[in-house]
Amino acid sequence: MLDTLSKVAQILSGLAVSGAVVFAIIQVRQYRQQRRDAAAVELMRTIQSPQWAKALHVLGDVPDGTSASGLHELDSEFEKAAFTIVAIYETIGLLVYRGIAPFALVQELTGGTVGVMWRKLRVWSEEMREERDHDRFAEWFQWLAERFAEHPVAGGTGPAYTRCATWRPGR
Repeated sequence: MLDTLSKVAQILSGLAVSGAVVFAIIQVRQYRQQRRDAAAVELMRTIQSPQWAKALHVLGDVPDGTSASGLHELDSEFEKAAFTIVAIYETIGLLVYRGIAPFALVQELTGGTVGVMWRKLRVWSEEMREERDHDRFAEWFQWLAERFAEHPVAGGTGPAYTRCATWRPGR
């Protein structure tokens, strides 16, 4: 009888430990999803900020490959806008690299803009690295733009209104 009770206790103990492990795995997955959701919300706040919108507007007509001297000649507002774009995309690039912000989500939200801004600011960024003797200047911005160029948006490269035209709610 004591032997039977001992075996039942061992089985119950094993089940309790297994249940705890399963519970812990579920909790970790939920935590990771919450972290991704929070990163997505913060990303949305960042790219919907007045500073970001103003910087995009200011740099909108700047030609691709504008040099540091070319940007400086335009107005200090253009350089401020360039630094704003770099600062925002530096953060976003690092968040993607660390897996905090999902690549696909960031690409859907900012992919086209990242590519356009990198084309405009690439030469300026490279010259800033030289001028400031800081080879890590705009490093995550460049990394992000290059990854987006290497990995097109899932479902094609066209705009969302054509690429996702067959989407239906509930999927």
